[in-house]
Formats: sequence, C-alpha cells, structure tokens
Amino acid sequence: MGQKINPTGFRVGITKNWSSRWFAGKADYSKLLLEDTKIRKLLKERFETAGVKEVEIERSPNEVKITVKVSKPGIVIGKGGEGVTKVQEELKKITASKISLTAEEVKSPEIEASLVAQYIARQLKRRLPYRRLVSTATQAAMDKGAKGTKIKLAGLLSGGDSISRAETISLGS
Repeated sequence: MGQKINPTGFRVGITKNWSSRWFAGKADYSKLLLEDTKIRKLLKERFETAGVKEVEIERSPNEVKITVKVSKPGIVIGKGGEGVTKVQEELKKITASKISLTAEEVKSPEIEASLVAQYIARQLKRRLPYRRLVSTATQAAMDKGAKGTKIKLAGLLSGGDSISRAETISLGS
C-alpha cells in the first residue's frame, strides 16, 4: 500500500517555490509562523472575490513584503490605491513590521485549479446549476490551452432534499 504525501511539500524546491521566505531563531519562529497564517487568512477573506491564487511572504529584519497573486488585481488595488492602504492598516494590527503589499495578476486564471475551484464554489453558493458551471469552466480551460480537465463535485448536488453523491466531469486527455 502506497504512502500518502502532501504534493506541495513534495514539490517545494524542485518545481514550486516556498510561499514564505524568511529565517528566524527558536524564540521567534512560532510567532512569525502564526503571523504568516493570520496574514494569509486575512488576505484570502478580504479578497475572496478577487480570486486569490497564492500569498507570498518575504521577511527582512524590519520589513514584510507581501505579494498577492490574484486573477483580478483591480479589486485588491481599489480606486487610487486606497484598497491597498486599507489592507495595510489591517495588517499593521497583526505585525509590528513595516509592510509593503503588491498585487500580481495571474495570466490565465481559467487554467489555475485553485481559482477554478473558488469560482465554482462561489457560484454554487448562489445556487446556480452545477452541470452548467462545470461545463463552462472546463470549456474555458480548454479554450485557454489546457490539454485536459477533470472536475469532481461531491455533496448534495441537486439541492438539500436529495441524496448526496459525487460526480466527475472530465474533458480532454
């Protein structure tokens, strides 16, 4: 029987980069790690509609550089950059260091698995038909150059009064 391993941890340093880049001693490590998780949670909640793919945190002794990779950077930046300043004020409550926040646009969000999953979840909360959502998401990914897609939904798919089930929709190779 095969052993289970976290795919991100398995690929870090080979095909993926670290999501946090900093070094700390034993005394500060747990405090900084907790700060990182609070920062990520805040940003993902605040920019839920922007489609957050990844939050990268880089620390130096007196500054925290945060890069948010989103599908819609305009939502993060806001009118005249006021969205960034509001979030920086909220982040100052979490950490005492100077904060610089930048938003990077994801080039093709239709191909990114996490962004497609977030989109489908948001639409399912609005009670849209799941078959149409999945078919449009797979077709959009194929149009953007994906070789194949596979989306699996599980739960009460036809509403609250039915039996829970799992459906898998795949397209391409």
